[in-house]
This record gives sequence, structure tokens and C-alpha cells, in this order.
Amino acid sequence: MLIRPATAAELPALQDIERAAGEPFRALGMAAIADDEPPTVEELDRYRRAGRAWVAVDDGEGGDGADAPAAYPDVPAAYLIADPLPDADALHIEQVTVHPRAARRGVGRALIEHLADRAREEGATALTLTTFTDVPWNAPYYARIGFRPLADAELTPALRRIRAHEAELGLDRWPRLCMRRALSARP
Repeated sequence: MLIRPATAAELPALQDIERAAGEPFRALGMAAIADDEPPTVEELDRYRRAGRAWVAVDDGEGGDGADAPAAYPDVPAAYLIADPLPDADALHIEQVTVHPRAARRGVGRALIEHLADRAREEGATALTLTTFTDVPWNAPYYARIGFRPLADAELTPALRRIRAHEAELGLDRWPRLCMRRALSARP
């Protein structure tokens, strides 16, 4: 997989990735999440123009069979958008989404590692995100890759605003939390 900035022409494909990745939520009784509209092209373009939208695409190096994403050269298989959170000294992962055709191949983790490198370059000391507590590919996954849950007392004003907005959108029908991953300097 190659990670690179998203292009304007790819933004509708990112919406398609979001829709496809939402489908597994149905099996968890979370149809409202599966049916939720993805970010608009205009929203995605704001991230792109700010240099805060990346895609993972097959680099054409092949794959390991018919089920590998190599059948989709230079087509985004996943994306990540992020915001700076100065009051948390962090970059906040607004969304990281992997198309089911590329799931379980480390694509999401690669995007997060790319963002971690970017955060270090910008002088940030952490990554933050909000996620569903009980969805296997959400909080439990993020914990495995170094994120830790934040207690309410640890939330900065910016993280509190993000959580309040999520509550307004109805996401709190299912347990959610903020998580943080400290970044160590690269040698």
C-alpha cells in the first residue's frame, strides 16, 4: 500500500469507502451507523485543501491472491482525515476508514502510522480519536495499537466539544470514548 494525499477527484470514492465500511455495523444492531451519510465532498475537500486527508492505494506491487486489494491499483482502499488539537498537543483522527476489500491487512494501521509521523514532524506529542467502546474493530483495536482510554477529567476543551457534537448527532446511543496515543520521538 502507498499512502499519499487525497486528490479532489477521489473524494466521491472516499464516500463510497465510508458507505461500504459502515455495512458491518448492521450485524451489531447499529443500522443507524450503517445508514449514516458519509462526510460531504465539501467537508472532505476542506480536509484535502488543508493537507489533512490521506488515502491508501495499492502500489501495484501485487497481492497474495484474488482477495487481495492488488486488483484495484491506484484506487483508494482507505482514507484518514485529521484535525490539529493544539490544546491537546495532538492531531485528532476525525475518521479512519478501510474498505472491506482491504480489511485485516494493516491498511488502517499504516494510515495511523503515517499520521503519527506527520504529527511528530509538526511537533505534536500525541494522536487522539473518539470511537465506539464495544465495537471490536474500534476501541479494542485502537488499544492494541497503543491508544489508551481517556477519563473525563483528561479531556481538553476541544475533545469535550468533539464529544458534545457526537452526542448531538446521536452517536451516544452506543458507548463511546476518547482515546490518546502518546508519540515518542523517532531516532
